[in-house]
Amino acid sequence: MPAPITVAVTGGAGQIGYSLLFSIAQGAVFGPDQPVRLKVLEIPPAMKVVEGVALELEDCAFGLLDGLELSDDPEAAFSDANWALLVGSKPRGPGMERGDLIRENGPIFVSQGNALQKAAADIRVLVVGNPCNTNCLIARGNAPEIPADRWFAMTRLDHNRAVNQLAKKSGSDVNAVERVTIWGNHSATQYPDYHHALINGDPATSVIDDETWLQEEFISRVQKRGAEVIEARGKSSAASAASAICDHVRTFHFGTPENDWTSAAVVSDGSYGITEGLLTSFPIKARPDGWEIVQDLEINDFSRGKIDASVEELQRERDIVADLL
Repeated sequence: MPAPITVAVTGGAGQIGYSLLFSIAQGAVFGPDQPVRLKVLEIPPAMKVVEGVALELEDCAFGLLDGLELSDDPEAAFSDANWALLVGSKPRGPGMERGDLIRENGPIFVSQGNALQKAAADIRVLVVGNPCNTNCLIARGNAPEIPADRWFAMTRLDHNRAVNQLAKKSGSDVNAVERVTIWGNHSATQYPDYHHALINGDPATSVIDDETWLQEEFISRVQKRGAEVIEARGKSSAASAASAICDHVRTFHFGTPENDWTSAAVVSDGSYGITEGLLTSFPIKARPDGWEIVQDLEINDFSRGKIDASVEELQRERDIVADLL
């Protein structure tokens, strides 16, 4: 077997972490022949809970699990990690505005950014804890030695939601839907772009001949799906978020299919007129040795307005945390 891949996961005692850790350990991310080592970071009050999670991981007797370490010290947790999955963050409380949440979580990602400098030379970082785009911006600002192409904020769950909505509306299998894009922020301003999507190889706009549905219900449904889940189950998305984390890491480990792409928030290089340096979701082609933003897509006036609105929100969020960068 190959050498183990070391994965650090923060927030291991939380709902997402509880689903995620078992998926990684059983081979759902790196494949059935790739050993993994898990390093789990939690805050001191949650260490007892994460110890129970560790007991369950041991009881599963996963053949691929080559090691398991628990810690409340970010430097220890990130040491030698090849992937860092930053899941843990404070949830929004009653009456809390988005700006308040950003300021509450900012210091967490300052300290984690500092600690990530001691990770493996090939470290890749996926930020999931919300607001993930700006939290990733903060962590990156405090880990200047890690190259820009190693940083991601997760919009794969939004991408998966968009794929499912198009599949349901067209009566197709989800595997028939390709080239969906999530642009902008992981927030209610995100733009699920169907204009370049294909369903069974045909343009989604010809398969779904309902522009009103596409422009209104489809976009709104994807943007507000998280709130819909909370309304239905009384808790935020956990299993689907964990699944999307696995999808993101697997895609960037193995690459996207030849004729398809994925969505991820990456450090903008100015493509599509988006402010350079912002952590913004783009269409991405991934390979085992790297990734690139899909270029030269036609952006119509409708799409341009939606993208610009989300980017403006990201700029406002960046201004809120300017002192933390």
